[in-house]
Amino acid sequence: MKKIMTAALLLAALNQVSAQAGELTLFSRPDFGGQDVSLRGATSDLNQRDFNDRASSAVVRSGTWEVCEHADFGGRCMILERGEYPTLRRFDNLISSAREIDRGNRGGWGRDRDHDRDDGNRGNGNGNDYGRRGDAVMLFEHARFEGRQVGVHNDVRTLRDFDFNDVISSIIINDGRWEFCNDADFGGQCITYGPGRYPVIDMNDRISSMRRVR
Repeated sequence: MKKIMTAALLLAALNQVSAQAGELTLFSRPDFGGQDVSLRGATSDLNQRDFNDRASSAVVRSGTWEVCEHADFGGRCMILERGEYPTLRRFDNLISSAREIDRGNRGGWGRDRDHDRDDGNRGNGNGNDYGRRGDAVMLFEHARFEGRQVGVHNDVRTLRDFDFNDVISSIIINDGRWEFCNDADFGGQCITYGPGRYPVIDMNDRISSMRRVR
């Protein structure tokens, strides 16, 4: 009887873990066309799945995922929450690694504990918290920390490099004081923000460069 109960408990635990695991499907063409590959765990090199630098659209069926342009989660990275992404913009044909990330309370890349969502292009985010360590500033496409997002820890002479020029509407600063300017190379009108959360910024959709000033 004890062996049967132990086996039943183990099976239930495995089923619970499986139910909580995230799933990301990448497609080789925009609008979910072409070949596809589904990931249910960290993949440090998409060469292993014959899908390196091939993804042009994605569907996050569950979980919160980080996709990166280099193997071993290096280079520029982007966060994808549950939803559909018919195009990947500047990450088109550039993704080399992907992993589900912690949606708990972590520092750096994470949001504070509000019911925010990142709905990407057509996503339907689920409001979970998540985080990535090391980024001093989080930039958000929409007000109240919604939409696409990018983590930054160095000066950026032009946000075109991140496909984020003139789209920033809210900011989280985890470390330092930062100057945000409406022209490339820190030109034009500039405004400075210190550590904190800024759900709506004065220079909405007008930031083109940024640098740390302290």
